[in-house]
Amino acid sequence: MEQEKKLKVLCLHGFRTSGGFLKKQISKWHPSILQQFDTVFPDGQFPAGGKSDIEGIFPPPYFEWFQFDKDFTEYTNLDECIAYLCDYMVKNGPFDGLLGFSQGATLSALLIGYQAQGKVLNDHPPIKFMVSVSGSKFRDPSICDVAYKDPIKAKSVHFIGEKDWLKVPSEELASAFADPLIIRHPQGHTVPRLDEASVKQLSEWSASILEDLKNADAPKASNSESSGDKDSVGVESAENLMEQVAA
Repeated sequence: MEQEKKLKVLCLHGFRTSGGFLKKQISKWHPSILQQFDTVFPDGQFPAGGKSDIEGIFPPPYFEWFQFDKDFTEYTNLDECIAYLCDYMVKNGPFDGLLGFSQGATLSALLIGYQAQGKVLNDHPPIKFMVSVSGSKFRDPSICDVAYKDPIKAKSVHFIGEKDWLKVPSEELASAFADPLIIRHPQGHTVPRLDEASVKQLSEWSASILEDLKNADAPKASNSESSGDKDSVGVESAENLMEQVAA
């Protein structure tokens, strides 16, 4: 039986951490949730310019995507960061979706918003979905007026922690998307462990993305019978996903 093609997801870590640390953070989730995604965890372009909150928890080196002032209204190396990520995505993609934590989630939404407005990634297929954990919006009006000009149509899920210091900014980011799924948790600024209800929500959301992409690709199939077989396998995969998580 032909194996289903996995969806490629670029995963962007938080401030002064690393791709390896985000991979460890995501490993809290039941493996069946991400089994149909090919996840890639690059490190930020710039070495950490100060102390990391994960020192003593996860080994260095640590990285940051860009720098910012205390009000998060002025940014240093942001243009360089965007250029770096766009080049990375074209050379190592195409990527179907983005996943990010904190600074990485904030960047992910920016890239999707900019792409929708034709500012970046014109040589890369449209990014179809995003997973945001503790993300926020940029506050510079010159960025907001472009990135969040229109509701972002990419499918999105937003994890928002009750004790997260970025709770309100995370809600503001979710409101920038046309039809966001919000999953709340009682924890702080972290990738949360998922309870049964959250696992069900995320699994159903993932299954809907897979189904949408299959439907979009269906007209391209030259053999309708073969396409039908793949669709049935996709439905089985979504059902199996829920059964594995419930087990």
